[in-house]
Amino acid sequence: MSPAKPLGLVTNTDLPVTVPVAGPLPADVLGEVRIHQQIYQLRGDVCGIVRFQSPKVVSLSTLGRSPQARHGFGSYFAPQPPFWNDPRLVRDDERAAAVARSLGAARAIVLRGNGAVVVGSSLEEACVMAWYLEDAARVELDVLASGEPGGVLAPSEAADRATLQGRIVERMWEWLISS
Repeated sequence: MSPAKPLGLVTNTDLPVTVPVAGPLPADVLGEVRIHQQIYQLRGDVCGIVRFQSPKVVSLSTLGRSPQARHGFGSYFAPQPPFWNDPRLVRDDERAAAVARSLGAARAIVLRGNGAVVVGSSLEEACVMAWYLEDAARVELDVLASGEPGGVLAPSEAADRATLQGRIVERMWEWLISS
């Protein structure tokens, strides 16, 4: 886990914190890390988790919504991410397990007023999916602001578009870390 401080303040001298998949959390880890533990226990396909609070995801979540699959990046969450309708921080095992169960087989879960949790087969993939989810929330808010219903991808369109072929994740990861 990253150190319990704003990511923009993490330096090369800060060491990541090792957290067991089950059991008590180390003293210097935020309680929300329990969500990570519970997801790892339920999902053998997950090798990377990002818990984040991005502007558009948070704004959309305060409307009680998660983004629908309206464009390419949104297709990865089709038909839309599950929504956790509780604004409180998840700092106990029982609620963390409930969040993990609500995530199910999805790539993300939106947390009301608290951002989202995104998973991937690697940390890089989870980071890319976090960026995709923020863009999907931007599009959803734009559609809502237009007053028009907007289009939503059909299940077959979303499935075809949500490819990981062609170095999709790797190319976006390279772009994200290039700045």
